[in-house]
Amino acid sequence: MNLPKLDMKPVFHNVLLSCFLTLGLSAHADTVPNRTSAVNLQCEHLTNPLGIDVVHPRLSWMISDGRQGAKQTAYRILVSEDSLDVVKKRGAAWDSGKNVTSASLISYRGALLKPFTKYFWAIEVWDQNGKPGNFSTVSSFETGMMKMENWKGSWISDVDDINKREAPYFRTIFRSSKKIKSARAYIAVAGLYELYLNGKKVGNHRLDPMYTRFDKRNLYVSYDVTAQLQNGKNAIGVLLGNGWYNHQSIAVWNFDKAPWRARPAFCMDLRITYADGTTEVIASGKDWKTSSGPIVLNNIYTAEHYDARLEQPDWNTVNFDDGKWTKVVLRKAPSEQVVSQAMQPIRNVEEIPARSVKKFNDTTYVFDLGRNISGVSKIKVNGEAGTVIRIKHGERLYENGRVDLSNIDVYYRPKDNTDPFQTDIVTLSGKGPLEFMPKFNYKGFQYVEVTSSKPITLTKESITGYFMHSDVAARGKISSSNPLIDRLWWATNNSYLSNLMGYPTDCPQREKNGWTGDGHFAVETGLFNFDGITVYEKWLADHRDEQRPDGVLPDIIPTGGWGYGTANGTDWTSTIAIIPWNIYLFYGDSKLLEDSYGSIKKYVDYVEKISPSGLTTFGRGDWVPVKSPSSLEYTSSVYYYVDAVILAKAAKMFGQQADYSTYSNLAEKIKQAINDKYFNREKCIYASGVQTELSMALQWGIVPEEFKAKLAQQLAKKVAADGMHLDVGVLGAKAILNALSDNGQAETAYKLAAQDTYPSWGWWIVNGATTLYENWDIKAARDISLNHMMFGEIGGWFFKGLGGIHPDEQHPGFKNVLLRPNFVSGLEHFESEHDGPFGKIVSSWKRSGQAVIYTVNIPANSSATVIFPLAGGKKAYRNDRPVADQLEITAGKYQFQIK
Repeated sequence: MNLPKLDMKPVFHNVLLSCFLTLGLSAHADTVPNRTSAVNLQCEHLTNPLGIDVVHPRLSWMISDGRQGAKQTAYRILVSEDSLDVVKKRGAAWDSGKNVTSASLISYRGALLKPFTKYFWAIEVWDQNGKPGNFSTVSSFETGMMKMENWKGSWISDVDDINKREAPYFRTIFRSSKKIKSARAYIAVAGLYELYLNGKKVGNHRLDPMYTRFDKRNLYVSYDVTAQLQNGKNAIGVLLGNGWYNHQSIAVWNFDKAPWRARPAFCMDLRITYADGTTEVIASGKDWKTSSGPIVLNNIYTAEHYDARLEQPDWNTVNFDDGKWTKVVLRKAPSEQVVSQAMQPIRNVEEIPARSVKKFNDTTYVFDLGRNISGVSKIKVNGEAGTVIRIKHGERLYENGRVDLSNIDVYYRPKDNTDPFQTDIVTLSGKGPLEFMPKFNYKGFQYVEVTSSKPITLTKESITGYFMHSDVAARGKISSSNPLIDRLWWATNNSYLSNLMGYPTDCPQREKNGWTGDGHFAVETGLFNFDGITVYEKWLADHRDEQRPDGVLPDIIPTGGWGYGTANGTDWTSTIAIIPWNIYLFYGDSKLLEDSYGSIKKYVDYVEKISPSGLTTFGRGDWVPVKSPSSLEYTSSVYYYVDAVILAKAAKMFGQQADYSTYSNLAEKIKQAINDKYFNREKCIYASGVQTELSMALQWGIVPEEFKAKLAQQLAKKVAADGMHLDVGVLGAKAILNALSDNGQAETAYKLAAQDTYPSWGWWIVNGATTLYENWDIKAARDISLNHMMFGEIGGWFFKGLGGIHPDEQHPGFKNVLLRPNFVSGLEHFESEHDGPFGKIVSSWKRSGQAVIYTVNIPANSSATVIFPLAGGKKAYRNDRPVADQLEITAGKYQFQIK
């Protein structure tokens, strides 16, 4: 992210990223294909969501219109509880009237929304000629609890304490004697859960609900369960896991000492609407029963243990005999805030068969998935009763071919050997073939080692891997003439997804922590490639929950208490400002920035209090550099400046004029202090002149304008002096490629990105990496997780530095696209695509003899500013006619020649 100048003019283009056509009722049978239409209708960044709790939900859409210059000039939104009402162009809940604007994300402003109610909505739009387009299909959103007092159920648990290892099972029976129109299940859990109705699991989510600061905020999940209910008797089953709520394993971050820790509990309302219009709520309460079962241990951090001999078949069905089950106990709600989980869920997104298996003997096998993932494995096995099978997951192998955990188990502090790291333990019942996949755990791994207490027979098909992560839709794509670049982009995305589990993490094995620095270093990579807004909005709510009254944030979020130390400073915890700002730039949606405004202000005020001179040492520094350290005061102060700039801009946007003045002045004070102490104008270097220090001044707008080009030259010379290799840690890795390509040194940036010898990103790839690593040195003694995201900025840089796609701060959310491609030598062609809030943006170029053919697609209702990289007397042409080196274009497809 390159922060523009402070004197930006506030704009309020609220837009939403969306890709899939909304399917629904057709409002008109006589739609005309060549007319403009509103498509991809979304509510709160979700398609047809259930359980919306907000009073004024955000509604958004795209425009489908292939004509050159296509745009929306007006819209009208209709909302009603009756879909036919909307089809007939009536809005009983809200008729916005005709609004003359091109805005395509707005907040609902109709009648007060009622809980547990489905609302239908559609949009009428007018095109660039002022003519009405096709009426959209009808979309919907459904409200949830809306208020805490609308819950009917009680929080229940079993009588056991936090050290009880067996997972608790719960069940109840109810009778439905009338015809059912619809049914919704709402379930809030302290811990993790799986919900069953009449023997079948409800939904396909994994690891619900998402991890939060459980004593501040809990999430509930909503399901449409109409099809799973039956007339007469019905059975509800709930299985609870510990998750992060009752952390039984011990590691250095003190998860086991979290202040909220208790036995898992839940609250559930099953709300049934009958055909006669009446409703009934089946709620969790003291009439439910509980028991233990075959899950004899489950830890989100280590593994899951399953004893098939303890299985209670059909425990979640109507006819099961629960005479030996015991009574539940009532519990107080874990927090006073139970809100809807309105976000993309975690799922088993991809099934990965084992690529190979090596049999050591009848009790030892090692499987290779061929790539590193986050997730779980499923084993299919048969054997004698009492056979104990250990399923170890790791990223590396010893020389003898066995699985090596030494790079990822370093922070685990086991009390004994009964819960080994990343090792599921299964005990067979002897009653036939068993399929086992853990329910309440995930791991980071490529290899699976299976050992058994008695001989078993396994084949390559006996183990299957499941890549599990927040199921965010893909939004970006690149391809090029350099296979290394394409492979590196793919590996970067693998690491990003491996570390997206309802919050961004650092690694999926050793820690699973929401390290703040890793989160904001990779945010642009995430947003160029995936639709992650719902995950980031949830995570920034976690930030607000974790912030101390004095403004301090921990450097892992959520946390059980660890992380409020002395190094949790600006270079890491600037997430509180940087992520909301990037969401605003990419989506044009200012809500997260507005929600976080008070927290950013408290944070900046704290840093100013402890650093009145404008310089601060509050930070962790350029973590894991190749060889050259950077000044901690310099790097921490740069991020302090970034926070102050963002806060000043936000203040201006939200009409906080006094704050705008205060924090604009503060930003200038910080910049001046940095330049006074660390900028050597004669040599044109910052601090000691290492790559990170030069890069950060350029990336974050510290360097005076008249020195930018020269400083970029100095950086390029420094890279050349370092053998065209990196000498940076995480802060430099975030900055260096952008600093070069944004300031006339794209050739050097590309050579760094495409480098394949040590130290470089490509060095990992040529050595077999399918994800990004934690250390440039593959054989480092420590900090050597093989699936980390902290060096992941390169995945976003491809779109910026080569494709040239940038959001425009003056018209955010890609309302206007800034296109600054770089036609670097060494590439014959490069294609980049990003599905922005208005549709697909394409920036693609290829060489043709001495010329470059540059192809652009700008979606309807948006525009672009094209800046051609002209050098050596070359000019840009369209249809053989010269065009300016900076060009404003409207929506449509364009082809240019640079020759």
